[in-house]
Formats: sequence, structure tokens, C-alpha cells
Amino acid sequence: MRPFLAILIAGMVSRLGYQMARSPVLPRFAQDLGAAPELLGLIVAASTITGIFIKLPAGALSDVLGKRRMMLIGCLFFAAPPFLYPFVAGPYSLLLLRFLHGFATAIFAPVASAYVASLAKEGRGAKLGWFASATDIGATVGPLIGGMVLFATAGSYTTTYLLVGVLGLLPLLMVLRLPEAEEGGAASETLAARSRRFREGVAEVLASPPVIIASALESMMYVGYGAFLGFLPIYGKAGGLNDAQIALVLGGQLATAMAAKPLTGRLSDRVGRKPVILAGLLACAASLPLLFRAGGFGTLLGLSLLLGLGVAAVTPCTTALVADLVKAGRMGSAMGVFGTIWDIGESAGPILAGFLIVRAGYGRTFDLIALLMLAAAVVFALAVRDPAGGRAEAAA
Repeated sequence: MRPFLAILIAGMVSRLGYQMARSPVLPRFAQDLGAAPELLGLIVAASTITGIFIKLPAGALSDVLGKRRMMLIGCLFFAAPPFLYPFVAGPYSLLLLRFLHGFATAIFAPVASAYVASLAKEGRGAKLGWFASATDIGATVGPLIGGMVLFATAGSYTTTYLLVGVLGLLPLLMVLRLPEAEEGGAASETLAARSRRFREGVAEVLASPPVIIASALESMMYVGYGAFLGFLPIYGKAGGLNDAQIALVLGGQLATAMAAKPLTGRLSDRVGRKPVILAGLLACAASLPLLFRAGGFGTLLGLSLLLGLGVAAVTPCTTALVADLVKAGRMGSAMGVFGTIWDIGESAGPILAGFLIVRAGYGRTFDLIALLMLAAAVVFALAVRDPAGGRAEAAA
């Protein structure tokens, strides 16, 4: 199997199983174990918190040890922790297991993105777009399967999590067959030399303002997107939408984003990353304040489709831009930094929105988030060069 196709399938299946373990199964499991609402929220967020601390070192280690080796370690965390869920007897042990399970995506996600980016310099945006869409498909199908399995087994958490573990074995088997995109270093390299390269890689990427700014722009978009996902169901319900209509509004933007990511990635290969990223961020900044002022299913659905297009334009193209901006030997470190900053934004979005909505209402809250996005866009436009844009002009 071609490496690109194999990593696409591995990414999709790993995300499917991982999300199947998370929603809607996890909140119900935590509640049945007696978790208070505050602890339940922490249990749900635990795996994302793991990513904030682990993605950077995992990505940097992949530059030293090799991407395939690090992806295999990530796949072990997809495969092993689900088999421990049947032995959980209380909410605090579930919390610890969720932190452990979070190592799966914290290690695999940035390294897999770096692997895809390392496969080819030409067409990098399109490849990353396809990879993002594949993982989105897994993230969408996983909760549906989890809910259906839970229903079919009369609420058997054991059966559900055992199935998650079986699914977690599949990406492990697929990654075992992948070639190494870039060797992490000579087999005879000493531990001191590897440690030095690890430190140098992290320091070089952290000292790159364009990488930090591009990552912060992605994070700022996810502040808004995370707030949208957290509060659209509540806003829609208060506005008279039923559960099916709310699901269609949420699903509409997700389907649009999945379909458009390969196209926006390919477009960025042709015209440059910055124009596509800026257009996408502007679409997000325009749609969010309107969404939380709109009334009626049709209007909300249309605006959610615009938001989906914006997300589709920003995410794969920003990932590709970060890959363009660093040396080949620093790809993992760059994706680790990118993923860490991304997770911070996604985690902060619902928290910030919840704090502001109580004090200022929905409209003004998302006005402020949109202004923060626009400020990030201005800094990005002025401070970050576009290597892909230069190549596109040369080709023309």
C-alpha cells in the first residue's frame, strides 16, 4: 500500500476509535461512576490537556528518533488503554485513564502531520488537506458508532471500549508497514548527540516568529470554533430549534469542512498559503457574530456552511505553511509546537466564551472573538512570508 494512502487510513481509523471512546460514551460512563459536573468536565477535557504538554516533545523526538517509530508509540496508546476501561471503578481512576489515553493523539497527531508533510514538498497542501479530511471523517463516524454500540448492547461500556481497543490495533498494524520518511539519525548516534539535536530542534522552532505567529493564528481560529461547538446547541435550543435541526447545523459545517479541505489545500499549492488562510479566517470572523444573532434554522444552517468553508481554508493551509517555514529535519518539532498552540486555543474557546456570555451576551462575546481573529490576521499578514507563494509565482 502506498505510504500516503496507508497514513490516511491509519489516521481515519485511529481518530474513529478515539472519538468513539469519547462521545457520547464517556460523559455517560463518568456520570454513572458518580462524577460531579465539575469533575465530569475535567474528565472530558483530560485528553486535550495531555496534548498541550506532550505534542511538542513528541514532535521534536520524531526528528531525532524517526517519525515511524514515534507513530508506533502513539498507536500503542490507541490500542492498549481502551482495554483498561472495563476495570475502572471510580471517577478519579477514569480521569487518570483519560490522561493516559490522551497520549495517543498527543503523540500520533503532530508526528503523522509531519510524516505527511515530509512525503513531498510539491502538493503538500493538498496532501495535508486530504489527511485532515480523513481524520475528520473518523472523528464524525466515531461518536455515531459509539452511540449505536452503546444502544445495541443495552449500555454496556465494557463492550464499547473493547471494540475501541480492537479498532486501535488496526493503525498499529498499518504503521508497522510504513517506510520511514526521514531517518531520525544514525543508529550509532550517542544519547548525548540525540539529546543535543532534540534541544536544538525545539529551540530553533520556538525561536521562529513566523512559525509561532502562524500557529497562534490557527489557535485563534479554534478559540472561535471551540466556542461555537460548545454554545451553538444551547443557543439553538433557546431559539426554538429542535435537536435534529441543531444536529444538522453542526453537521453542515463539519461536512462542508471535510469536503473542502483537500480543495483549499490544493488551491494553496497554486496561489500560495497566505491568501487562502486569510480568506478563511475572514469567513470565520464574519460568520461567528452573525450565527449568534441569527434566528431560524435556514439562516443558521447557511452561516454554519460559511464557517465550515472558513475552517477548511485555514487548517490544512496553516499546517502546510508551518511545514514550508522549517527545515526538513525540524518538521516534527514544528508540528509539535503547532499542535500545542492549537490545543491551547481549542481548550480556551469554550472557557472564554462561557465567561463572556454571562456578562455580555452571545452577540458581543462573538464580536470580541471575531475582533481577536482579525487582529491575528493583521499580524499574520504583516509578519509571515509565504514560501509557497514564491514558488507559485516562479512557476507562473
